[in-house]
Amino acid sequence: MIKYCKRCLLPDTKPHLYIDEDGICNACRNYEERKEVNWNERKENLKKLLDKYKSKDESNWDCIIPVSGGKDSTYQVIKILELGMNPLCVTATTCDLSDIGRKNIENIKRLGVDYMEFTNNRILRAKLNKLGLKQVGDISWPEHASIFTIPVRAAVQFNVPLIIWGENSQNEYGGPAAASENNVLDRRWLEEFGGLLGMRVTDLVGIDGIERREIIPYTYPADDELKRVGVTGLFLGYYIPWDGYNNALIAENNGFTTYHTTVEGSIVDYENLDNYQTGIHDYFKFLKFGFGRATDIASLHIRRGRLTREDAIEIVKKHDGKFPWTYLGKSLDKILEPLDITVDEFIKICDKFTNKKVFLTDKNGNLIKDKHGNLTKINYDNE
Repeated sequence: MIKYCKRCLLPDTKPHLYIDEDGICNACRNYEERKEVNWNERKENLKKLLDKYKSKDESNWDCIIPVSGGKDSTYQVIKILELGMNPLCVTATTCDLSDIGRKNIENIKRLGVDYMEFTNNRILRAKLNKLGLKQVGDISWPEHASIFTIPVRAAVQFNVPLIIWGENSQNEYGGPAAASENNVLDRRWLEEFGGLLGMRVTDLVGIDGIERREIIPYTYPADDELKRVGVTGLFLGYYIPWDGYNNALIAENNGFTTYHTTVEGSIVDYENLDNYQTGIHDYFKFLKFGFGRATDIASLHIRRGRLTREDAIEIVKKHDGKFPWTYLGKSLDKILEPLDITVDEFIKICDKFTNKKVFLTDKNGNLIKDKHGNLTKINYDNE
């Protein structure tokens, strides 16, 4: 039986989540610790760090900001500009860029920054989406790889040492730039934060005709290159209190466009708007671990006192883990078309990665689904 945090809605099936003897998860405990943080002191430390990396003769950019066009990266750009930095914004184009995603990328350009966008080979990208989906149950695998490799390659290419990341998902430290030693973003750092699910880029060579020269954009720079430039990074969320809703409000007031309704599988209209494949990615998280995007967002709002746990449970039941027939209004068959996968084939892949310890099955072990293809969690009502 799944065990849930007594404060938020996160289950113990979530990788790296720990629920203590009081029934409270480490994500909630980490948020508690924010109350003890001297945020004014941290912001002053941030200013000192940024000043250290500013181009003294103004002959180069001060830093690189990886941007997707989402509300968080829009917020990052706004804050770094407020702090007097001259950033180069770098986008590794998503797998299936949405119309609203393009609109929000164009908005970042209007904030007053230099900007570059790297678009990977679309034919290869579709192959990698398909491989990721079939081998590790993650259609977004190539996106997760290039989010980290492209900005770091740009840092090496343009000799800009500092990269400004957003939230530190592990909520542990300020990033290598804050360290007194070993502050280079080496391969070990990529493996910790890159979320590659054990599928190495080099393993792709030879699969489905993929050649080594085609995977350059997904290949992390060599450690000696990183050390030569001194490529390092910091998590803005360590120095400034991080809150997705707050970020969205600030982004909206600077031209960011939200969706016209609640995003499928979510409970809000301001998050994950740039990639039509995100609905599939989030659905596979639900299949593997029994919770999805709605649970994540609801838990964030519970911690901040915006939702009671009881209300959040009802909202999550309504939205979490629904079969992704559409995302941002685009139909599943159209999303799968570039991957040469039919909806029926997709459903078989879904069943392969579904955790049968979490979902109801019949006496023959077959998953029980409703008329819309939705599964039922074994102990949904025991949250």
